[in-house]
Amino acid sequence: MSLLSRSRVLLGAGALTVLGLGYACAGRSSSSLAGTAGAAQRVYVAPGEKDELYAFLSGGFGGQVGVYGLPSGRLLRTIPVFSQAPENGWGYTDETKPMLETSYGFIPWDDLHHTALSQTDGDDDGRWLFVNGNNTPRVARIDLTHFETTEILEIPNAAGNHASPFVTPNTEYIVSSTRFSIPNPNQDVPIAEYKKYFKGQISFITADQPGKMDIAFQLIMPGFNYDLARAGKGPSDGWMFFTSYNSEQANTLLEVNASQNDKDYIAAVNYRAVEACVKAGKGRRATVDYRHNYMDEFSRVSRSERRTSVLQVLPTECPGSVFFLPTPKSPHGADVDPTGEFVVAGGKLATVIPVHSTVKMLQAIKDKAFEGELEGIPVLKYEATLAGEVKEPGLGPLHTEFDGKGFAYTSMFISSEIVKWNIKTFEVVDRAPTFYSVGHLMIPGGGTRHPYGRYVLAMNKITKDRYLPTGPELTQSAQLYDITGDKMQLLLDFPTQGEPHYANAIDAKKIIDRQVKFYAIAENRNPMVTRSERETGVTRSGKVVHVRMTAIRSHFSPDNIEGVQLGDTVLFHVTNLEQDWDVPHGFAITGANTSELLIMPGETRTLRWVPGRIGVFPMYCTDFCSALHQEMQGYVRVSPAGSSVALKGNTRVPAAARGSN
Repeated sequence: MSLLSRSRVLLGAGALTVLGLGYACAGRSSSSLAGTAGAAQRVYVAPGEKDELYAFLSGGFGGQVGVYGLPSGRLLRTIPVFSQAPENGWGYTDETKPMLETSYGFIPWDDLHHTALSQTDGDDDGRWLFVNGNNTPRVARIDLTHFETTEILEIPNAAGNHASPFVTPNTEYIVSSTRFSIPNPNQDVPIAEYKKYFKGQISFITADQPGKMDIAFQLIMPGFNYDLARAGKGPSDGWMFFTSYNSEQANTLLEVNASQNDKDYIAAVNYRAVEACVKAGKGRRATVDYRHNYMDEFSRVSRSERRTSVLQVLPTECPGSVFFLPTPKSPHGADVDPTGEFVVAGGKLATVIPVHSTVKMLQAIKDKAFEGELEGIPVLKYEATLAGEVKEPGLGPLHTEFDGKGFAYTSMFISSEIVKWNIKTFEVVDRAPTFYSVGHLMIPGGGTRHPYGRYVLAMNKITKDRYLPTGPELTQSAQLYDITGDKMQLLLDFPTQGEPHYANAIDAKKIIDRQVKFYAIAENRNPMVTRSERETGVTRSGKVVHVRMTAIRSHFSPDNIEGVQLGDTVLFHVTNLEQDWDVPHGFAITGANTSELLIMPGETRTLRWVPGRIGVFPMYCTDFCSALHQEMQGYVRVSPAGSSVALKGNTRVPAAARGSN
């Protein structure tokens, strides 16, 4: 087999591109080496210096968010959202387990697809990051003062929560729409009767007040597949634009049956009109079952609330609220430029990139330039809303972001490239290859009024030869490009966690100075807080043993516990007494079937332990906290059920000073 043939077998569609790179490297000139050195210099962050940007990449099937510094590409933190995290006990501790409750029960996993930063006046403000759970429909709020998930809302009447959680310009709402249309209400019906029973829905969720997320209203839509969304601004303020596909309403073999029509639709939703209809008493309350979970700010104990109804509105009950914009073909992204005039659609099977004008759309609505209607929703004429088409952009356009300088950047999945084009002339002005099969891309602030237009980040689906091989499963690849000049320049490859679908990045100055460095222990309202060693103790309530424990450099109090019996459940309520930045303590005990605790300064966390045998079991600090970290340990003695061994805990404070256990 020739070198060319063998490379094609190994690399598939990327073979020729890779070979070209290989030959270039073999004969690399001094100028190309200088270019590589220049790129490295631009992403180099010297020891002790900090990155320009925080980047938040969705973790896909990991159910978490990765926080990276840009331009370095360094992983700074992983934030668990819908998945349990043994690193810090998220979803294992008594305080955090309620965050993962749903109407289906405790669900400790999800497919986290998209991220969206909170906005003020159309610009990212750095208060919160919203993310979606695609599998069990949920949206979550992450508080960026301490980079922790603080709220999760389940979405009823949804399946495949994909077009989510895109924000309105002042974070009045985040939106969620269903990828899979389902019966509404969900019931036992023949799948073959899809067109009769199956409906889509779009939820507008109040988001401007922490701890109070709720569904303001749901629009019941035709039974399409709803994909992505963006909010309008400027001339399109008050509108939200959703892509949809499967206008054929097929229910099997969608790769063929949902690709028949030349055009599908962008749903343009006038949510101000829907608000007015709701205020006028239109819509109906539907009985549903879903959960709202939130973390209390001061006790840092989460709660799960059951909710049982949602307000549903039919577009036909609210004329002027929804219009369909025909869009070729199987559109994926719906992206609004910084001025708010243009809506760019990425038709996965289209040969052009269509650009709709919201100014023309509003005029077409006024002129009633309709080509018909679908289930009572007016369909505007394609030419009536079209600003222009980008011709021959490449193969497989998906997503578009904007640099704020008059240019748009579109990811081309099949031809593995980013295409730069002029928003006014719709002409392609540059192309840059990606390695390989770019899905989403991200310009920091690229969906806002004022993009931070220095970089574009490609999130690629196929890695192949970019890193050291790790068996059949390879890490995903992100690539950072400089876009300050006329031509894009690849600066950096870096691996990512899970499968990033979308990302946001924000100037670090908007976040860094508001960081929580420790929790004030005086404000700790956890019911099991222990604010000093004098308050520590061990108590029994039937078969449950409560250990109120403190951790401080470099010991636990109590450090030896006796009187636990086989059949008991032991709850270690550990408070970190430190009031200094970056001094967490860990806690683990032999045989625990949950995870360790990682307790931040001033915080209380609970480990639940059910000993399965008699004996003496070590416990220790898992986070290296001082020179005497190894000495930070203790023991729990477990005796047979009915034993006469007294329940006690050993501390440095005399029992008389603490009171009786």
